[in-house]
Order: sequence, then structure tokens, then C-alpha cells
Amino acid sequence: MAMTRDRRRTPRGGNERQLTRESWRVFQIMAEFVEGFEQLAQISPSVSFFGSARTPRDHHHYALAEEIARLLSDSGFSVVSGGGPGIMEAANKGAFEGKSTSIGLNIQLPMEQAGNPYQDIALNFRHFFARKVMFVKHASAYVVLPGGFGTLDEMAEILTLVQTGKTRKIPIILVDGAFWQGLLDWFRDTLCTAGTISPEDLDLVQVCNQPKEVVDAIFAHYETRRFEPSPAEQEILLEL
Repeated sequence: MAMTRDRRRTPRGGNERQLTRESWRVFQIMAEFVEGFEQLAQISPSVSFFGSARTPRDHHHYALAEEIARLLSDSGFSVVSGGGPGIMEAANKGAFEGKSTSIGLNIQLPMEQAGNPYQDIALNFRHFFARKVMFVKHASAYVVLPGGFGTLDEMAEILTLVQTGKTRKIPIILVDGAFWQGLLDWFRDTLCTAGTISPEDLDLVQVCNQPKEVVDAIFAHYETRRFEPSPAEQEILLEL
């Protein structure tokens, strides 16, 4: 008679402590989502900004981000950034000096991140994925300035969500074409050629070099539609 093993395990000792820690972590994540949803419920329309935390204040990318954010703020858009230094600070500063709300989604990191002083609403996150949802949930557009791995991560995130229909199609604007050209060429010459993306996926992004171009591109996208998600789009956003 064949013997079978009971593969179920009862946590004991250290495993029980680990399970307790993970259970409390779930509650921490839930709390971050609840606070984020409550604080950001009324910020629409909004634009999420991304770019390097290492950009110095005297760099032209800093000035570019600040001007774009100020123009968008004066045009009625709330501006959402990661709340830290560099491009994030520039975006918050421009919005803070404009007419609309400046929001910072701050993340606790062992280095680099420190909240900037230009935030009307400052939220603090321990978990990257909860923070990412807040960037997407209320965004009417993404403005992506030159940055590093974190910026590329956020850009790839929104491209994937739009490409797969997990969020509504919004403007995804790359600022400073010279910086992004090599990546865009690689998308076209390598990814498209290999068949890992479709040629039409390249249309998900657009490049702008001047602040007014960015504002005009966003308004052009919404010329025949509302800033608020349609009922069908709301259903999609509920899945985020």
C-alpha cells in the first residue's frame, strides 16, 4: 500500500513570528492605500511627474520641470511628484507657486530621499507598490523628465498598464528628446524588430522639449473627452 505524505505544515516557533509580522505588514499596506485614497480623492485633474532625484537646482532640467509644473498648475492641474529632491522638488515648487495643489508621495529610503518643502499634501509610504498605485490612480497625464532606474521603472509601469488595458490611455510625455532618443531608437529597432512590442505601442509616448508643448499636448489629448474617467474607465481603475 503506497504511503502519502501530508504536505501541510503547521507554523511553529520562528515561522509563527514571521507569519505574525507578515500579517501586520498587510495592515500597514492597507493603511497606506486608505490614506492615499482619502487624501487624493479630490485632486483631479492631476499630472504625475517623474525624473531624477539627483538633478541639482542649477540644472536646466530642474528649471524645465519647474516651469512645466507651474504652467500646469495655473491651468488647473494638480501636480503629483515623489516628494523628494531634484526633479521632484522642481515639480512641487512649480505647482506650489501656481494656482493648484502640489502633492508629494514620499517614500522612506535609506539614502537620497528627503521631503521637499513645496507640498500642500504630503503622503509618506513605506511600500513602493502602494505609492505606484497613487501615481496612476488619479493621473490625467504622465510627464517624464530625464532620470535613472526609478524614472524608467515608473515609465515602464504606466506603459505596461496602458498597453494591456489595465488603465485608461493618458498622455505619456517624455521631456528632452535628446536624452530619450537612444531609448526610443532601441524600442523601434530592437523591440519592434524582435516582435516583443508592436509598432503601434510606440505611439503611447510622445516627446516634448518646451514647457508650453507639454501643456498643449495634454489639452490636445482631452479636446474631445473629459478629464474625469468615463464609467467604463472607472471600472478599469478600480482594478488597480
